[in-house]
Amino acid sequence: MAHITRFSVARPGLVLLAVLILVCLGAWNFTRLPIDAVPDITNVQVVVNTEAPGYTPLEVEQRVTFPLENAMAGIPRLEYNRSSSRYSLSQITVVFEEGTDIYFARQQVAERMNAAKAALPQGLEPALGPIATGLGEIFMFTVDAEPGALNADGSTITPTDLRSVHDWIIRPQILRVPGVVEVNPIGGFRKEILVAPDPAKLLAHGLSYDEIVKAVERNNANQGAGFIEHNGSQWLMRMPGQAENMEALGMIVVRATDGVPLRLRDVADVSIGQELRSGAATQNGREVVMSTVFMLIGENSREVAQGVAAKLEEVQASLPPGVKATAVYDRTGLVDKTLATVRTNLLEGALLVIVVLLLFLGNIRAALLTAAVIPVAMLMTITGMVQTRVSANLMSLGALDFGLIVDGAVIIVENCLRRLSQAGPVVLPVKERLEIVFEATNEVIRPALFGVFIITAVYLPIFALTGVEGKMFHPMAITVVIALV
Repeated sequence: MAHITRFSVARPGLVLLAVLILVCLGAWNFTRLPIDAVPDITNVQVVVNTEAPGYTPLEVEQRVTFPLENAMAGIPRLEYNRSSSRYSLSQITVVFEEGTDIYFARQQVAERMNAAKAALPQGLEPALGPIATGLGEIFMFTVDAEPGALNADGSTITPTDLRSVHDWIIRPQILRVPGVVEVNPIGGFRKEILVAPDPAKLLAHGLSYDEIVKAVERNNANQGAGFIEHNGSQWLMRMPGQAENMEALGMIVVRATDGVPLRLRDVADVSIGQELRSGAATQNGREVVMSTVFMLIGENSREVAQGVAAKLEEVQASLPPGVKATAVYDRTGLVDKTLATVRTNLLEGALLVIVVLLLFLGNIRAALLTAAVIPVAMLMTITGMVQTRVSANLMSLGALDFGLIVDGAVIIVENCLRRLSQAGPVVLPVKERLEIVFEATNEVIRPALFGVFIITAVYLPIFALTGVEGKMFHPMAITVVIALV
């Protein structure tokens, strides 16, 4: 320590330059610091969802959940998995050990999932859930129509129209916001083309439902036919067969008897239908479409929420007349209130420390010099938080105590003032004053640092916490230890 102190006293310009570099580095890292209201206590997990229309919970458990869950056994760093089997839906949550890279975990689950597809009923496709956590719901908005609003054709805007506006206009643009990983709507009806065969007509013509399905599949596709060369260029050939509207769909030939075609419209009713749904959303007594925006793991929730809000305002101009998108929940408000609380605590704490230092030291320059440790330590702490991927939240920043941070500096500055006052009222040359400062610092720096190390050691047992407790209190311990160091 004596060598460090001697070097600092002999080369103050170099020391100040190093401090300036650290301050600039901290200011730059402040722009990269993730900000949230509270620590994210979600474990490392990957969700596998499988839709199984028409399957009862027992059938879902036996034919979907059980094979998939068994396929996940033996994955590296797997901690445990849990599952839920509901009507038409299987959901498996695969939980990994803490510290596992989420993309490594998803890759392992995807490999096992693809291998298990052969054991599932035909037509079922398991899919991975979004790369989000339990605190990833950062924004919610509703899509609603003003009373009396009409479509371009003069018809009243229905919940089906609102869902189409959300799925085709709003959702694609929200997904382009950096940090957004999923936009999940509820309410309204997804528009579908409904082919409803008439059982009596099918029986009269001797047709089955399978024949109707195969006829639609066979006559509703485009086919390529290669190309021909003409005047040194290639002319692409194709056979367009995809139905462009419901009339074309109704014209599909199901069967021809003695040259007389039997068309789809002759045995079935072709119309615009609605999907079967299991939930709805209302606002002010009217049915609306409500959508939840999920944030990518590790992103700055405040910036992402602000980006979604700005994009929603931009999207408003492209919506049909009478349709509006309204934000109903914005994480920015919660984060701003949390930051305001932390900011008030930090500022009041810093001012209180400066006032106490001024009263007890009796020297304004000494008080300001000691207080200068606070912003420098804070900026260096921010750099450490960025490197350790700790977000700025109520637990991490709210636990900082400036009295602990300036404890060592107070002891050193106070001893320097005492030794300088003992040297007499005569103003000594700079070289002699620096020598006195060096000696005074060496007298107390070891016990001062020892006291700081004791305070630091108090926080070390917190790192032994695991699970939810560890995720909640580790950010606090990491931030305080970095600040003290």
